[in-house]
Amino acid sequence: MMSRSTARRVKLGVCYFLVAVLSFTFFIPFYWMIRSALMDHAQLFRYPVQIFPNPIIWDNIPYAMRSQPFALFFRNTIILVVLNVSGVVITASMAGYAFSRLQWRGKKVVFYCLLSTMMIPSFITLIPTFLIWGNLGFHNTWVPLIVPAWMGGGAFSIFLSRQFFMTIPKELDEAALIDGAHQWKIFWVILMPLLKPVLAVLAIFTFMGTWNDLLGPLIYLRDRNLHTLSLALANFRGPFGGRWDFLMAASAIVTLPMVVVFFFFQRYFIEGVTLTGIKG
Repeated sequence: MMSRSTARRVKLGVCYFLVAVLSFTFFIPFYWMIRSALMDHAQLFRYPVQIFPNPIIWDNIPYAMRSQPFALFFRNTIILVVLNVSGVVITASMAGYAFSRLQWRGKKVVFYCLLSTMMIPSFITLIPTFLIWGNLGFHNTWVPLIVPAWMGGGAFSIFLSRQFFMTIPKELDEAALIDGAHQWKIFWVILMPLLKPVLAVLAIFTFMGTWNDLLGPLIYLRDRNLHTLSLALANFRGPFGGRWDFLMAASAIVTLPMVVVFFFFQRYFIEGVTLTGIKG
């Protein structure tokens, strides 16, 4: 018994050590960003490399925020995030319900065709999609950045929602039908509260994807008043270099909301990824 207990402690110690090493490895880029945000331009390129800022330049953050209309860019980005997260959560759950609970002709064929789209690189469809939105007259608008979220949010979102629905016993639907409930009430009142973990996963993924999206705003938006934070960060770089100290300071501020969101939703995120079913 003592040897088994000792071996178990050794295994746990090794696991904790590996987790600590990996955590430190992932923390290095964040530290480097914060360290660079508190340095001036000369310290960033000093050799040998300076690990700690000395002196600390606290003025980089307010200077970076004043160099561009970040308040406008924050507002634009938040609007896009809210609309995209709402669209994906609503339409992906509805599509997942249709693929998992409803019976209709050709359901499997449509679902397999939907999954096959995940194997197509997005860059292949970039030019046709750009031309379609242009012919519809939606260039330099937020429409191309919002509408796809309200059409299921992509094959992965629908697949994840459908797989979570499959873990919920269908006896709940049958009992509700016997009591006289219609399909919409079953979906919205009975099943949606059970979908909190997977909805949190979809919300986090959509939030991060929209918050960090550079390619979409770059190719569709020309009006500066419509720009997002990702474009604002890209503006710190020019053809002959850039202000890396201001860029790192602004990046630290832009990264903070993602860290906060993940911190508050990590419990639902883990539950959704593991696809746990109904809890007693």
